[in-house]
Amino acid sequence: MPSAAVWAALSFAGLLVSPTTAQNSTNGTLAYSPPSYPSPWGTGSGDWADAYAKARAFVSQLTLLEKVNLTTGVGWEGERCVGQVGSIPRLGFRGLCMQDSPLGVRDTDYVSGFPSGVNVAATWDRNLAYARGQAMGQEHHDKGVDVQLGPVCGPLGRAPEGGRNWEGFSPDPYLTGALIDPTIRGIQDAGVIACTKHYILNEQEHFRQPGQTGDFTVDESLSSNIDDATMHELYLWPFADAVRAGTGSVMCSYNQINNSYGCANSYTLNHLLKNELDFQGFVMSDWQAQHAGVSTALAGLDMSMPGDTVFSSGLSFWGANLTLAIANGTLPEYRLDDMAVRIMAALYKVGRDPTTEPEINFDSWTLDTFGPIHIQDPDSPQGLINHHVDVRRDHKNNIREVGRASTVLLKNVNNALPLTGQERQVGIFGEDAGSNAYGANGCADRGCDNGTLAMGWGSGTANFPYLVTPEQALQNYVLTQTNGLVYAITDNQAFQDFQIPQLAEQADVAIVFANADAGEGFISVDGNIGDRNNLTLWQNAEQVVANVSALNNNTIVVMHTVGPVLVESWYNNPNITAILWAGLPGQESGNAIVDVLYGHYNPGGKLPFTFGPTRESYGADLLYTPNRGTAAPQQDFTEGVFIDYRAFDQAGITPIYEFGFGLSYTTFNYSAFQVVSNSAGAYVPTTGSTTAAPTFGNTTNPDLSQYVFPEGFDQTYLYIYPYLNNTDAATTGGPGYGEPSDQWLPAGATDSSPQPLLAAGGAPGGNAGLYDILYTVTATITNTGMYAGSEVPQVYVALGGNQPKLQLRGFDRLYLAPGQSGAFTAALTRRDLSTWDTVSQNWALSSNATVYLGSSSRNLPFSAPLTSYGAKRSVVRHA
Repeated sequence: MPSAAVWAALSFAGLLVSPTTAQNSTNGTLAYSPPSYPSPWGTGSGDWADAYAKARAFVSQLTLLEKVNLTTGVGWEGERCVGQVGSIPRLGFRGLCMQDSPLGVRDTDYVSGFPSGVNVAATWDRNLAYARGQAMGQEHHDKGVDVQLGPVCGPLGRAPEGGRNWEGFSPDPYLTGALIDPTIRGIQDAGVIACTKHYILNEQEHFRQPGQTGDFTVDESLSSNIDDATMHELYLWPFADAVRAGTGSVMCSYNQINNSYGCANSYTLNHLLKNELDFQGFVMSDWQAQHAGVSTALAGLDMSMPGDTVFSSGLSFWGANLTLAIANGTLPEYRLDDMAVRIMAALYKVGRDPTTEPEINFDSWTLDTFGPIHIQDPDSPQGLINHHVDVRRDHKNNIREVGRASTVLLKNVNNALPLTGQERQVGIFGEDAGSNAYGANGCADRGCDNGTLAMGWGSGTANFPYLVTPEQALQNYVLTQTNGLVYAITDNQAFQDFQIPQLAEQADVAIVFANADAGEGFISVDGNIGDRNNLTLWQNAEQVVANVSALNNNTIVVMHTVGPVLVESWYNNPNITAILWAGLPGQESGNAIVDVLYGHYNPGGKLPFTFGPTRESYGADLLYTPNRGTAAPQQDFTEGVFIDYRAFDQAGITPIYEFGFGLSYTTFNYSAFQVVSNSAGAYVPTTGSTTAAPTFGNTTNPDLSQYVFPEGFDQTYLYIYPYLNNTDAATTGGPGYGEPSDQWLPAGATDSSPQPLLAAGGAPGGNAGLYDILYTVTATITNTGMYAGSEVPQVYVALGGNQPKLQLRGFDRLYLAPGQSGAFTAALTRRDLSTWDTVSQNWALSSNATVYLGSSSRNLPFSAPLTSYGAKRSVVRHA
């Protein structure tokens, strides 16, 4: 048996399971994650063949030290990017630069501040998702970045208060998957690796890491406990779409999954991601999400970020420890080779050449033009570290387009909107209309709620090159395009005197701006530790809405929020004639909302989530208080797949504004609905085995003298290197070194023999048969109004049994001129109509499905039963 210290370390890494534990249990026993070994080796399947051929040729040239350098970060603030792996100077490779964020290039200047993921979801437009992804990829590429740390489909959005939900798309897995696909393709078509994150079940900020959260301290990260079916049908779904889209990297998360850490969970990484989903790229740890060394490599981790055990420690779980583990045979050489091949294949797949990488022309740690080359090293040489390269191109146009296309019109009484421009006096109210007194970037990582809200806070942000506020844009429009007057009051406390009441009484239209913010848990804003404490509006905005609408019978409310908020107390007020949700629209915020308010753009956005009457109506909630003392908090996902609109449907609760809802300045008619059964053939479970694990490069020599620091080597302070300090393995290795590996390695962990394929696997994204098109849904959509506009027809299915009443399974956004008709088409795949069978460990086609078509999840006038699968073609119509 290993020593107590080693046993604890391995359990901490999620490698050991107790036979007495039960999965997703709430009866006193802890949930567990079953082991799955060995870690699958990449094969170059799908469209990865060419990239793998090049990667194998490159890795075949590498020494052990060079392979280790490729997989281990150089340490926090060790280089100029937020994360970098070591270089391979012999082959002219500078190493890889990893940089946030999912909405732009973080921590530098002359970049764009794009709309958030939740706004992309509100567009329901795959083309806009691709264009935004490509634009972000171009900016990362032009700054010298190799890997963009985004997009996000974890968190999915289990609970509406989740701090980072806005970085992703929607709590609906289909909508998220349908939009993460073109986002990834756009990023990677620009020559940058997309890193899809955070894998998996990272659904809240509280207790995501050991240590202190508010008034509480926990010794280990929260465990998200889930059952097999919910994992597949909800949270794994968009990751499958990301893998199918070709994402080069996946970032594993801080939290535990069934009491096994996300970056050491062999079941989620080896079994689900690399085997069932046939992921060919590399798995990167979140920053400080790695908690062990050899065990994480065996569990499927391929790259350690930022490389040190904790920030600025100068110590690493990998680095020299990985070198030693290979040299002494603890870690098989094929596993390191696979790690290196996966990393290089991702680079080749996006068209990059490791010998001609673009220069990294910025520094994440300062905007100064000159400064230390290595900011952690007090003896670092000085040099040019920021070239201030302007990479924005014409991306402001895409940002403005996504901003206005994502605006959702929730209420419009008697055509209060669009405004005519004839209003003699326009009143603007609310702190959310104005500027941050500290400047648009005055709060680090946007960690405050001062002025208008255009992105949340945390590492998922970027610096604004400018921020057009609603006040600025409205004032400019009124003064240059109309003959009216415009006044703004951006102090929400001004109602206590006379300012707000006086302007509210005089204005022809009163526009109130309100917001609700959230972000990453390393920043707390107004007592909100990343996650929101509630679903109310911020900045006392509800009182402003009440005071203004009490005095003005043409009050319009615009909400910039990270997700749903409670509007029950005021949305039906007859003096409030229009309500818009504008989300987090990025740098062109004011211009985008003016385009909509004055009818230069017809709002066609649809809600990517539900506005409910109460917080409790959403069902699933966050865990704000530890439930096991200082031990790992346990968050049981007992609601299963019933989140957001699925939960409302299950509970029979009427939402305020349902998922998929959104009004327009024009009207649309649906007709000619039909469903055609296609000849897809039978579903064939994958069988067979892989080849044996391949190895590449120079064979490792057990002589440790080959791996020590070269004589006279000048070390950079706190930098992570692959070199050993000396040839005495007992002192070079970490705690627990020397324990017999056969006593602690899980069964099969180092097996290099051919491995069986999973029935549900066999191709990137899962069994190729899952994506066979079984049915095609078509309809004709006609613009019957006076304005050009867009409509989003939505297809839902009911699969029967214990499944949700409805699940989104198709959509498109059609842009139509007045009187114009457009053809709507949606494909229903086998996966769309299947549920996860926990016994066969495969997808099972529903035998009692019904398809619905309409304009939202609660407005579905067309339906048809799906009764004819297989080769026979049939048409089902519903008049």
